Amino acid sequence: MFTLTEVASLNDIQPTYRILKPWWDVFMDYLGIVMLMLAIFAGTMQLTKDQVACLPVLESWDESDPSPTPRPDEFSDWAGTGEGAGVGAGTSRVTLSAAPLASKDQPDSVVHQIPFLHTGAVGQPEPTGVKTNLDFQQYVFINQMCYHVALPWYSKYFPYLALIHTIILMVSSNFWFKYPKTSSKIEHFVSILGKCFESPWTTKALSETACEDSEENKQRLTGASLLPKHVSTSSEEGSPNQSTPMLAKTGVKFSAEKPVFEFPSMTILDKKDGEQAKALFEKVRKFRAHVEDSDMIYKIHECIPDIKHLTGYARFHCTHNMAFMLRKLLVSYIALICVYGMVCIYTLFWLFRRPLKEYSFEKVREESSFSDIPDVKNDFAFLLHMVDQYDQLYSKRFGVFLSEVSENKLREISLNHEWTFEKLRQHVTRNTQDKLELHLFMLSGVPDAVFDLTDLEVLKLELIPEARITAKVSQMINLQELHFYHCPAKVEQTAFSFLRDHLRCLHVKFTDVAEIPTWVYLLKSLRELYLVGNLNSENNKMIGLESLRDLRHLKILHLKSNLTKIPTNITDLSPHLIKLVVHNDGTKLLVLNSLKKMINLAELELHNCELERIPHAIFSLTNLQELDLKSNNIRTIEEIISFQHLKRLICLKLWHNKIISIPLSISHVKNLESLYLSHNKLDALPSPLFNLLKLRYLDVSHNTVAIIPPEVGFLQNLQYFAITGNKVELVPKQLFKCTKLRTLCLGHNCISTLPEKVGQLMQLTHLELKGNCLDRLPAQLGQCHLLRKSGLIIEDHLFDTLPLEVKESVNQE
Repeated sequence: MFTLTEVASLNDIQPTYRILKPWWDVFMDYLGIVMLMLAIFAGTMQLTKDQVACLPVLESWDESDPSPTPRPDEFSDWAGTGEGAGVGAGTSRVTLSAAPLASKDQPDSVVHQIPFLHTGAVGQPEPTGVKTNLDFQQYVFINQMCYHVALPWYSKYFPYLALIHTIILMVSSNFWFKYPKTSSKIEHFVSILGKCFESPWTTKALSETACEDSEENKQRLTGASLLPKHVSTSSEEGSPNQSTPMLAKTGVKFSAEKPVFEFPSMTILDKKDGEQAKALFEKVRKFRAHVEDSDMIYKIHECIPDIKHLTGYARFHCTHNMAFMLRKLLVSYIALICVYGMVCIYTLFWLFRRPLKEYSFEKVREESSFSDIPDVKNDFAFLLHMVDQYDQLYSKRFGVFLSEVSENKLREISLNHEWTFEKLRQHVTRNTQDKLELHLFMLSGVPDAVFDLTDLEVLKLELIPEARITAKVSQMINLQELHFYHCPAKVEQTAFSFLRDHLRCLHVKFTDVAEIPTWVYLLKSLRELYLVGNLNSENNKMIGLESLRDLRHLKILHLKSNLTKIPTNITDLSPHLIKLVVHNDGTKLLVLNSLKKMINLAELELHNCELERIPHAIFSLTNLQELDLKSNNIRTIEEIISFQHLKRLICLKLWHNKIISIPLSISHVKNLESLYLSHNKLDALPSPLFNLLKLRYLDVSHNTVAIIPPEVGFLQNLQYFAITGNKVELVPKQLFKCTKLRTLCLGHNCISTLPEKVGQLMQLTHLELKGNCLDRLPAQLGQCHLLRKSGLIIEDHLFDTLPLEVKESVNQE
């Protein structure tokens, strides 16, 4: 015997499609089982009790007489071989006896005593011969012939047809579950659906929604009059946190479009449940993307074959011991088929009456705070409609895992659980400016513990899609610099007010201009703004930048993009902008006329802008102090004479270009203190260059200069001189008259000797000689008291040529 536990376990082997079978489908399965049992019962009875008995009817009988009595002289129980044995021998007709027919189970002792045929007239002598028992074979022949001819079809074929028909119905009713292209999707969907239904996160999310709804009802009853007019209590708009309203301003949005929920810390899920919930969100997302694009499941209909009608036979006066029972079973089977057909009609009515290719979560959005649950379509919608027939609660709980708000809140809870204050403190470092810095990379959001780091000065957020700055940022009184790298950050109103008054430097890196947070243009206290990304919008308005006019204290604007002209919006900053940097990544900057309006500009950098000459608009910037034209295609700088009008210009950077020569007119730029001409194609240094007596920094490295003119000795204020990577063979003694030199770079030239007067450079701290043809170093290097081995860039064997006392002097720290 089977125990109840063993039988119950059989029911759980294939529960996969149970929730996708509506009531009519289940009812049809039960009908199929009943029909199958009926067919098996009928077939079993027919196999065990199938017998036919036919009574031959005499032709002389009156058909109207129900009980004719034959004459005794018409019977004979002998069959011989004489003249009277033939059928047509001396008789006018053949009569059939009304005696009962022999059955299959009747013994021969009984069969041979039953008279069958009588030929001849009354009174004729009885035939003589041997008994042959042919009368038994004749009775069997009649029974078999009448079985095939006289019996109705249901007495012979009904059980088999019913069995085959029932099997076809049962198989076809579940065909769409077993079809290879749909079964895998359905099984995957059901497994995900069950996990979503039982997930602790689903219960938590719905319970929090219920709590929020109850709180809202209390507020409506007790304090409805205290609500601002612009606050909506409609369930369609979600339940935003009233304690931190978002900044409302025309054309500027600061809050997320999706509602934000605050979950009490006491109900935080443990780490295992949180990981399971995150995995479910990912599975639902992938399943939706895979299934919603097709509609194969919806097109597969349940195939119900037509009922085959059978023809009857002519009536015979025969009896069949199973005829009555089979007739009742046939009627019952036909009744079941009718019920089955009515259910099929209802199924078709349900399929075509409703738009099953779309599924709306409108009710769920109204009843809960998850207003962002999207409607679905195609196969995904059909599966959810099927689930609704089983239990609508499944779809409601499943919708939680389609909500981005719910997913984001789960990530936030998990994030706060993982990134504690202690862990964040371990990631705080000091940057090159000696500021406390925290860099967060590829997180799901900004941990709440970040805002507890009150001594933090620089916060970098990179690749964080749901970065949100809450009101707690007001605790970070030392925060002055923010970095958003591909983070479309959102801020609350209170947080924005704090940033507007305290933030001094902002770095934003983006792919498209639309990713720049709109609140950036309202930071009135901002001093430095760095924008890195594609600022060339299709409508060529450039920075889809809102007007920069409100950035009243902005001093430095750094643009790294692909501009074709200086944006006109930047002219709004012209009265107070001091430094403008444009890194153009190889896109040619064509229009620079707007620079003329920026009369207060002190520093200008135009890097990699494909400039071929120095732009004339620059000569109008009378307050310009530093000009950097690095990495362009400048070949000639004849316009340099116009720099004499820029009385405040002290730094000129023309490095990484294709300049062939320095014009003699460079001597007119008398206020120059720094000149960068490295990585060009210079082959000579003109004498007027050394008339710039204020020059303190001169870099002509990585050119093809062969001679250092002796006029270099005129540069008495020179502190940095670099001529690395040229073709210099001789170092002039006049160079060592520049006694203020701190850095001297002579590496990678063709110098064979270093003059002993190098000892006159008392303030020298860095000397580069590596890559020359030197075989020894002068002992006078020991007179350079500030020179240390770390600042002496030479080959090891050259250092060994120095006297011992010089080595000791250089090795001192």
